[in-house]
Amino acid sequence: MEGNKCPALYKESLDISLLDKHTSKMEQTVLRDVTNGEHRGKEEEEEAQASVDIWRYVFGFTEMAIVKCAIDLGIADVLHKNGGSMSLAELASSLKCPPPSLYRVMRFLAHRKIFRQSQTSQGTLVYTQTPLSRRLLSKGENNMAAFIQLESSPVMLAPWLGLSNRVQEKGDSAFDAANGEDVWSYACNNLAHSKLINDAMACDARVVVPQIIKGCPALFDGVSSFVDVGGGDGTTSSMLVKGFPWIQGINFDLPHVASQGVICERVQHVGGNMFESVPKADVAFITWVLHDWGDEECIQILRKCKEAIPKDKGKVIIVEAVIEEDAEDKFEDARLTLDMVMLAHTTNGKERTFKEWSCLLNKAGFGHFDVKPIQAVQYVIEAYP
Repeated sequence: MEGNKCPALYKESLDISLLDKHTSKMEQTVLRDVTNGEHRGKEEEEEAQASVDIWRYVFGFTEMAIVKCAIDLGIADVLHKNGGSMSLAELASSLKCPPPSLYRVMRFLAHRKIFRQSQTSQGTLVYTQTPLSRRLLSKGENNMAAFIQLESSPVMLAPWLGLSNRVQEKGDSAFDAANGEDVWSYACNNLAHSKLINDAMACDARVVVPQIIKGCPALFDGVSSFVDVGGGDGTTSSMLVKGFPWIQGINFDLPHVASQGVICERVQHVGGNMFESVPKADVAFITWVLHDWGDEECIQILRKCKEAIPKDKGKVIIVEAVIEEDAEDKFEDARLTLDMVMLAHTTNGKERTFKEWSCLLNKAGFGHFDVKPIQAVQYVIEAYP
């Protein structure tokens, strides 16, 4: 029974000042000492943990740098070509790396569980591919190598060093300050960087589109065409027409991007400016575009998308993150990190909460919308005129 419990068993909710007046001073002193001792113990634990955790931030850049090194060396590719498992000596020979240096890199990567390290009965070190290391392949369904190469490039790293000025809103955006122009102008004037962006977005498409098809199988029911707004090289469009074989697709992006689009049956590449007009289709599909822009620009883009679709059966499908600040979702850390990327790399871009999406769509003239989670950083938002 509750009344038979010793006060010490529920002291966390105990207010010493409200102790029964008949409780002896000695008992009160003991309870205070226990409570204060626990507080001190907790503080000491937190201090001890902080002394460990701070090193993650002192050397936080190391993980990205070593993973980039692994991609540059082609470690995952070499393992893949050799059945997914190789000894240190074999790996060093294939990569033309001195074994001592390679061992140190592989030890770090194995500690991070990117590759698996084991030892034979003869003491030979062996490295094996893992689901995570397969994301570092240069080709493959789930590879993210190009995305890592983009984010670890000097052009994309430089803005982070000026992030405090960006937060204080001193002068231009962090990307402008570091590179002399905004990210899209820079890409337009530097085609190698533009290709990096398109390759990275293609990586994301190969991960996300299958989840869209799996999680929203009725997404294109009753429609026969879509336009992928800001569709990059057309990877998303090509995957959508394969997943939904009755639809025709238009891959729409800036002329210098659309002209490099991948050739695919039932996909037409069209160059243009989404702020001016969007090609007509039953559905306007837009993924990871709106987070690059401020609210006013997003409203303008959404209105152009709305103009492109029929009022009776048309809809705009938005594939973007939805921030849920108190959520325990496994992707929430990635979404909050992505919001910091927007802060560093764009002028007014950001990841948005459900409330912010609702406000944005309302201002753009959409009557109602549905939000559907998928197994990805992004959600699928269906907005109707």
